[in-house]
Amino acid sequence: MSSIFSKIVSGDIPCHKIYEDEFHLAFLDIQPLVMGHVLCIPKKEVDYMFDLSDDELARLWKFTKPVAEAIRKAVPCKRVGTAVIGLEVPHCHIHLVPLQNVGDINFSKEKLHPSASELEEIASRIRSVIQ
Repeated sequence: MSSIFSKIVSGDIPCHKIYEDEFHLAFLDIQPLVMGHVLCIPKKEVDYMFDLSDDELARLWKFTKPVAEAIRKAVPCKRVGTAVIGLEVPHCHIHLVPLQNVGDINFSKEKLHPSASELEEIASRIRSVIQ
């Protein structure tokens, strides 16, 4: 069964794309913990991160680094936190969350519900500085 992320990769569901390469895609979380919360995924549908080969896992983290650097430049924050939980969607993904404090990466707190225009504005800011 195809995950919602696989449908995003195939273009069946739109996203606020930040960055992509042949094997990976980064896009905004539409119900973020804080504005600028990005998800980085392999395009290959794999549920559990540690089912990726060593090379695939290394490439995913390498892909994530310039995205995190762009978030840090585009979104006021002290740093960009990472989280891998893997229970919400059966498709491996890394959360990149701009942090002012440790509570910003608390997944049990109420999620934001930004408008499409708010999401596109922040996506554009992040895309404009990605290396």
